[in-house]
Amino acid sequence: MEFHGDVEFGRNSNRRPGNPGFPASAPGDIAIYWGQNGNEGTLAETCATGNYKFVNVAFLTTFGKGQTPVLNLAGHCNPATNGCTGVGADIKSCQSRGIKVLLSIGGGVGSYGMSSPADARQVAAYLWNNYLGGASSSRPLGDAVLDGIDFDIEVGGSLYWEDLARSLKSYSRRGRRPVYLAAAPQCPFPDASRGTGLFDYVWVQFYNNPPCQYSASAGVGGLARAWAQWASIRAGRVFLGLPAAPQAAGSGFVPTSDLVSQVLPVVRNSTKYGGIMLWSRFYDGLTGYSDAVKSQV
Repeated sequence: MEFHGDVEFGRNSNRRPGNPGFPASAPGDIAIYWGQNGNEGTLAETCATGNYKFVNVAFLTTFGKGQTPVLNLAGHCNPATNGCTGVGADIKSCQSRGIKVLLSIGGGVGSYGMSSPADARQVAAYLWNNYLGGASSSRPLGDAVLDGIDFDIEVGGSLYWEDLARSLKSYSRRGRRPVYLAAAPQCPFPDASRGTGLFDYVWVQFYNNPPCQYSASAGVGGLARAWAQWASIRAGRVFLGLPAAPQAAGSGFVPTSDLVSQVLPVVRNSTKYGGIMLWSRFYDGLTGYSDAVKSQV
């Protein structure tokens, strides 16, 4: 899940963060991705575990450049036949438990990107009307109002992600509830020349990147250095992104015992620490990763 484009998470922004940092002593939360495996259970079942504070519904895989947007929830339902509107009831169930549910846009397979600032504004309007607080006759997830948008940008090189983020944030002033923004960049730290301060949550993927991920042989040094950089960004809360099973990523799986004894003591020292993000609910269901660590996060 690589984050491309011109939304850079730098330190040199005078813009207020989307959400203030929490004290280092505050307990962390767990974010999870749901939607890419039909064998992971329903969204309502995911939230009923009580393990997660954030659920990213993945993915809106096609949007921008005049394309008809496409939602792909793998084996869960078929939006082309209005088969995913029932997920809306699950979203409301999750929200009744105090869980924020975000729509994740992008992913590793899809056709997305924007051709201009005007195109970005059109995408923002589509997201607002079809998934957030707006109104549309063809809402793929029914009448549920999601809490925000997660940017999981892995393909393409569009230069208009910041325009999209700003346009989405502008809708916070129009609706009855804020529009939260999240992003899932990889752990190599980008150019810190500028930062938007638009993101409330940043779940940094500390996997598939050996120089900045933990391993038993390399230790926690590379991760600690990258974390210190990410913890300095002008955003809200920063999460440690991890695979929930060895097979969930090419590299970077951290055994639960190592997470508790080696990694969490390092990342929890930051005032921006928000918790951990796991990919994904399917793999977490296989391993019980969140069950094992939730009391320590």
